[in-house]
Amino acid sequence: MTGTRALIAFPDPSTGQIVLLTYLLDPTTKLQKRPLLSRPLDIHILSSSATLYGGKLATVHGGAAVQIFATLKLAPNNTKLHHVWNRGLYVQGYSPTIHPTTANDLSSITTFDVMSGTTATRHSNIGTLRTVHGIMNAIAWGIMLPIGAVLARYLRHVQSLGPTWFYVHAGVQLFAFFLGTVGFAIGIRLGDMSPGVQYGLHRKLGFAAFCLGGLQTLALLFRPKTTTKFRKYWKSYHHFVGYACVVLGVVNVFQGFEVMGEGRSIAKLVYCLGLSTLIGVCITLEVNSWVVFCRKPKEEKLRREGLVGASDKGSGILS
Repeated sequence: MTGTRALIAFPDPSTGQIVLLTYLLDPTTKLQKRPLLSRPLDIHILSSSATLYGGKLATVHGGAAVQIFATLKLAPNNTKLHHVWNRGLYVQGYSPTIHPTTANDLSSITTFDVMSGTTATRHSNIGTLRTVHGIMNAIAWGIMLPIGAVLARYLRHVQSLGPTWFYVHAGVQLFAFFLGTVGFAIGIRLGDMSPGVQYGLHRKLGFAAFCLGGLQTLALLFRPKTTTKFRKYWKSYHHFVGYACVVLGVVNVFQGFEVMGEGRSIAKLVYCLGLSTLIGVCITLEVNSWVVFCRKPKEEKLRREGLVGASDKGSGILS
């Protein structure tokens, strides 16, 4: 973590004994522009030592524990200390290399008061926010948006509904986008509360899905009339952006399960079952649409030949 004054213990490359050296992690260390070299710190260390536990034949690489002791002199009127800890994998000479950067590695930080002995909880509501973020986005981007797309595709051909299908479709999509916006904002807040923890793919997919959802919402305001020549271009744009948003949303929901460590959880299983049910409904309706489409020319031919009455015109199944 940039700005950390570190005490790092590791086996001496020449003797094999545990040595304890001081390091300052400045921005050049994070960028790895040059090796990390030991240097004096700008804080007053009264004493420091490192002890290896595990017996005489124990080694750090063999899993032995190393405990570091240090006595610091704090600045006047300052009783709080920010403490970070971690363990790395390799040391090149006397220059430690970068440690792992998983979520657990980057969350090893606390603040405690040396007078009272109490620790300050850092963002204790992160777990709750992560759960709320996941549930809201899974419902909005992973369930409701696909349902809204299905409603538009298959209900608009039902003549008895008239324009009702459009209001149902728009209502579902607008509510899903509102819910997804709240979940997206929570995700941004989680990023601010977890400095150094980054989920690149999940973040990029989230931004892409949110931007496409915003474009779809704006497209509703500029929806041309059916009589204008620009209507067909608007429909092509609306379909392409809409389906892209649905696909990105569903993919990012699965990515979110992996980010939260729920790749084999019951929650993911329930979501997969719900999504599979929706896909099954889509396949059924699509097959029904093609059956009606294939039957329509035959019915029109029979009607022209007088073998089917006008009263049978609506007897086919509409989707």
